[in-house]
Amino acid sequence: MPSYLSPGVYVEEVQSGSRPIEGVGTSVAAFVGFARKGPFDEPTLVTNWSQFVSRFGDFVEGTYLAASVYGFFANGGGTCYVVRVDDGTSTAPAASSDEVTGPTAIGAYSVVARPGVTGTITVEVADVEGDDPPSDAFRLVVARDGEAVETYPSVTTKRSKENVATRVNAASALIEITEPGTGAAPARPAPQTVTLAPALPAPAGGGAPFSPEVYVGDADRRSGLGGLEAVEDVTTVAVPDLMSAYERGLVDLDGVIAVQQALITHCELMGDRVAVLDPPPGLSPQEIAGWRSERAGYDSRYAALYYPWIDVADPSTGRVSPVPPSGHVAGIWARNDEQRGVHKAPANEVVRGAVSLRTQLTKGEHDRLNPIGVNCIRAFPGRGIRIWGARTLSSDPAWRYLNVRRLFNYLEESILAGTQWVVFEPNDDALWARIRRTVGAFLVNEWRKGALFGLTPDEAYYVKCDRETNPPESVDAGHVVCEIGVAPVRPAEFVVFRLSQLTSGTGAVDE
Repeated sequence: MPSYLSPGVYVEEVQSGSRPIEGVGTSVAAFVGFARKGPFDEPTLVTNWSQFVSRFGDFVEGTYLAASVYGFFANGGGTCYVVRVDDGTSTAPAASSDEVTGPTAIGAYSVVARPGVTGTITVEVADVEGDDPPSDAFRLVVARDGEAVETYPSVTTKRSKENVATRVNAASALIEITEPGTGAAPARPAPQTVTLAPALPAPAGGGAPFSPEVYVGDADRRSGLGGLEAVEDVTTVAVPDLMSAYERGLVDLDGVIAVQQALITHCELMGDRVAVLDPPPGLSPQEIAGWRSERAGYDSRYAALYYPWIDVADPSTGRVSPVPPSGHVAGIWARNDEQRGVHKAPANEVVRGAVSLRTQLTKGEHDRLNPIGVNCIRAFPGRGIRIWGARTLSSDPAWRYLNVRRLFNYLEESILAGTQWVVFEPNDDALWARIRRTVGAFLVNEWRKGALFGLTPDEAYYVKCDRETNPPESVDAGHVVCEIGVAPVRPAEFVVFRLSQLTSGTGAVDE
């Protein structure tokens, strides 16, 4: 209490009866997978595609991390963390003293050997043959072990179909070129010959042994899923390159299940995030139903499974290729949260960037998959490719719907972050009343947004923090117990219109 020693007017700042609770973010994803470059030892924050390319490299054939992150941003995602794991091929043979490690610079461009390419790769920049060639044109010759394998007789740095990066990346089986960012076309590189650093060995070529445990990682080293334990704002986790490891024979189907179970366990232990699972590639609707029901017996309120894979156009080459859906799904979750709110089921939403589906599902096949928690992706004439399911993998009806799980994550984390001021306050009736007002003000706002079910706030939620929840023995132990009940909205999954035929002269139906 301040002391007043002389007459005058004094102004004091005092705390109000309640403090506002701000809603936490719900759309921060985390991806674990293989990349061309980047750190192994910590999750890296990425907020746009250009940033991902700068830190982890562009698309790598046979892997899905880059395609998934690209799909995440394309579908409305804004922030994600990337954890690079080692697939056992990142230890390249030692470079000789005259070789360059990492990407090799040719003028303003960066050149690397494609993964799995063997031998000594050299790239020569030479003048275009013939009389009076364009001043910006040059010839590019790619050789392996001293023998010219690929020749591009006239390429340029201009933004055109003859652009060197466009031509080479679309046709070359040996190298990949990364051009500088947007802006004026770079200068023509000077005539030169460079030797590229050894490429990553092919997965079957005797690289270091790969173990599914690399996905689990280590919390102390900030690697794998363990590294995500230190990142509190993650709400969605996916491991798309688990499927590329399966396709390349690095893990078998039991290994896939083990890693996905580890991912689910991570989300359950953290309690504030949901796993997006991909199905193994190439499974028919009947096979995915059997795999889900009989082999991968997941039962978790913190995981969701999507089927089938989607076909997307690779922006670097223009070719259409299949990718697991988890990255695009995570982006749709973020877009749904931004446009409607986390209480809205992230379904009946268009999958941006999807050209087609690996499997066109029939209604009968969907009827079999939906009850076992497989969220189907369907193509509808005139309406595009859409997510057509919003269930978790839980057998508990209370946690059947994905939006209910994610809504509770949001409410729990928001209340947790917004009531830290309570700690060490005098534990009495006045504090309990302030807690009730603070939490009640937050929940009434959520009810007004449509996140809670009920015509009135009394039907939508209750907050109880009084002498009943805080008996003397609890107060003596330093505990404050606040009981909160909410009625979440559930999606209209089955919409039924009942039509009847009226006989002539029945008249209008009463409203």
